[in-house]
Amino acid sequence: MDKLGATFAALSDPTRRAMIERLSHGPASVHALTESFAVSQQMISKHIAFLVRARIVIKTKRGRESVCRLRPEAIKTVSDWAMSYRRFWEERFDNLDVVVRQMKKERNRNDKKLGQRK
Repeated sequence: MDKLGATFAALSDPTRRAMIERLSHGPASVHALTESFAVSQQMISKHIAFLVRARIVIKTKRGRESVCRLRPEAIKTVSDWAMSYRRFWEERFDNLDVVVRQMKKERNRNDKKLGQRK
């Protein structure tokens, strides 16, 4: 799986998205993350492992504790991808707007011509 695909796969789960939201406020221990969710420590560890494999989270040891930290550059990849599509769609909507305006002008001209014939 490519980097962007791994990131999207990681973001597809609501618990992982909530964990990312929590980590966006600063590092947290695995214990603290476990307390934040109504999920077992084992399940939290699986989610963290998934986020680490996707390179969204970095997990380090501090003594006996494991601490997780967000890698914002991983989310930036998604943001950059989304921005390219945003530009694409904005251009398309701008083009559609031009066509709609032209159609309205044409309709107004036709309505005036019909009004003059009556």
